[in-house]
Amino acid sequence: MRHSKYNFTRNAGFTLLETLVALAILAIALAAVLRATGAATNHAEDMRIRVLADWVAQNHLALHAARGDWISVGIQNGEETQGGIRLLWQEEIITTPNPAFRRIEISISDPADSSGHILRRLSGYLVEVPRK
Repeated sequence: MRHSKYNFTRNAGFTLLETLVALAILAIALAAVLRATGAATNHAEDMRIRVLADWVAQNHLALHAARGDWISVGIQNGEETQGGIRLLWQEEIITTPNPAFRRIEISISDPADSSGHILRRLSGYLVEVPRK
C-alpha cells in the first residue's frame, strides 16, 4: 500500500467556477424560453387581426350577394370595427367578359400600418339579377 506524506481530503460540493458555469447555462436557457414565448404571443395577436380582417372581407362579399347588389365599376373605401379593432376596407369592382358578372376584390388593411400591408384580400363575383 502506498502512502503519501500529504493527506488531502476533497470536500463534497461545487466549486465557484462550476456554480458560475451552471448559472450561465441556466440564464441562456431562460432567455431562449422568454424569446420564444414573446414570439408566440406576437404571432397569436397577428393571427387574431388576420382572422378579424377575413371576417370583414367575407361579411362585405356576403352582404353584396344577399342584397343582390349591382355596384358600378370603380373603387369604394371605408372602415369598419371588428372585435374592437379598426380596419380599413377597399372594394374594387372590375368588369368581366360576361356583362352579367362583375368581379369584386375586397382588400382589408390596418390603419396603424403605414406600409399599406394588406391583411386579407378576397375575390368574388357579383351577378346582375333582373329586377321585377
